[in-house]
Amino acid sequence: MRRFFVWSALAAVIGLALAGGGYWAYWNFYARFQPVTVTRNQAEIQRLLDESSWISAGGGGEPVYIIGYRDSAAMQRYEREEAPKLRAAGAEVRVILFARPDREGLAQSTAAERATVAELWLTRDWSLYLRWTATPVRNWTAAGIPSADNNLARGAVVEAGRQFITRLTADLRETGLSTRYPLVIWRDREGFMKACACSDSRSWAFIRDDLDAPESVDPAPVAPLGSDDSALTYPGDGTPTPQPGQPSALPYPTIPPAAGQPAPGAPAAAPGVTPAPRQAPPPATTPTPRKAPEAKRQDDTTFF
Repeated sequence: MRRFFVWSALAAVIGLALAGGGYWAYWNFYARFQPVTVTRNQAEIQRLLDESSWISAGGGGEPVYIIGYRDSAAMQRYEREEAPKLRAAGAEVRVILFARPDREGLAQSTAAERATVAELWLTRDWSLYLRWTATPVRNWTAAGIPSADNNLARGAVVEAGRQFITRLTADLRETGLSTRYPLVIWRDREGFMKACACSDSRSWAFIRDDLDAPESVDPAPVAPLGSDDSALTYPGDGTPTPQPGQPSALPYPTIPPAAGQPAPGAPAAAPGVTPAPRQAPPPATTPTPRKAPEAKRQDDTTFF
């Protein structure tokens, strides 16, 4: 009897250990990367998103909000790898940037970053955003953009962006979402609002599944250097074709064939037949110059 109780207790311990390990594996490798469904403060979150100065390349589809700051490597990678897939599914990607406030007396943003964030919130200039993100952070000086540090109005815009983030993260925290960037907010096919702290790439697949986005997209064709992309179209084989009304490309010059090689377009020789060698033309001879005729000598003597 004692042996029976010992084996029963051991089996219960092993079962509990297996169940605990299975739950931990499920949570660690799958559940913790799932987005959360926003069930509280939906109206407040939607109002914040609508009133923010988001920037977009257009599209007009279901909006997907990507929220973060310029120095976030995870946000740059997400936008570079996932934004084209979301656009391919018909979604409109809307980016919201903010300048992080100082933390414990240390500045987490630069003067150039604050000036650019204020300019983007005021103008919503997508081309400016592309130039900014295409330039390394250490090389961006915000040339030509008014400073936000010595400007009361632009400084208030930067502070408004920080207050937007504070209120948004507070509302999302009530749904159990921790604050990590980029924050991605969208609505699924049934219209439910969802949010994801997508700092880990293992959570990106859930957004693609909700929006029916492809797992990969073909890269855009690259036009030759010096060509005008607006004057070219790209058919299925990737060859640029001039549009009607656009000048065609200049033809390449004809290169003469090498010695012993057939000319381009000439019929090939029949199999087994060796073409007769071409004889070199005879060397050109230089004609011998002819001497001018001598003048006939006249005798001064007169014969009578």
